[in-house]
Amino acid sequence: MPWPVKTDPLRPANKATLSMSTTREPIVRFHRLFSEARAPERADRSACGTLPMRAVRYCEAVTSATAFGWWLYPPIDLELLWDGADIFWRCDAAPDWMPLLPSAQLPDYAAAFDACAPAALKGCSPPFLTALPEPGALQLWTGLIAQTVPDWHLLIRGPANMPHTGGICLFEGIIETDRWFGPLFVNMRFTRSHLPVRLRAGYPLALAQPVPRSSYSNDMLDRMDVTPDPALLTAEQWDAYYDTIVEPNTRPERPFGAYATTARKKRHQCMRGQQDAAT
Repeated sequence: MPWPVKTDPLRPANKATLSMSTTREPIVRFHRLFSEARAPERADRSACGTLPMRAVRYCEAVTSATAFGWWLYPPIDLELLWDGADIFWRCDAAPDWMPLLPSAQLPDYAAAFDACAPAALKGCSPPFLTALPEPGALQLWTGLIAQTVPDWHLLIRGPANMPHTGGICLFEGIIETDRWFGPLFVNMRFTRSHLPVRLRAGYPLALAQPVPRSSYSNDMLDRMDVTPDPALLTAEQWDAYYDTIVEPNTRPERPFGAYATTARKKRHQCMRGQQDAAT
């Protein structure tokens, strides 16, 4: 039985009426099915204050990548352990190590889910943790369902430019959240055995980034070319290299962060143009 999806602004009757450059409707809606979980948050440009100050001030490339998306959090504090063969877990509500055989629910969640779900869906609460067939690999549910506007999907990956939790590595995946209304999982694998891995509900575990369907289509990705030798660069390209690299270095007293200043001006101009178009 398909999961019921109600009509809302993320499912317009006529997709042609939706312009992402002018609409103020959400591009994504995160449905929190586990109410105690921390809600997703827009990633900030300082990576929770972990980026070096010089990068925050002058490196627009780093800060833009860091802030591109929404942070996703584990729904509870927990610890994981892989002994090389089996996976074990524990949390504050269940402090003893429990084997993952092969899945486990959030503590007391099944009853809470059944209290809200329609009669036909009672007993269908998503598992919190699932051991995957591959050694040392598991799946964690964020407590969320994500729903995007048509032809926009979510790339799920580790947080950009942030220290990752030691002992695990996230698999990256693109989910077609404009059509698949199911639990938002994160797949990961252990990078060490016999040592506990602690996941904190207050520290980002993953990053959800919006990507249009067309951006990773074969047609788009096949549009790539390579200049095999610098002798083939055009005069315009050499001029661009001079303007970008050579000329600034003739001014040793120039201000730092010229790239960041230009990029921020362009971003603000774009934002003002979108606001004017929306009004």
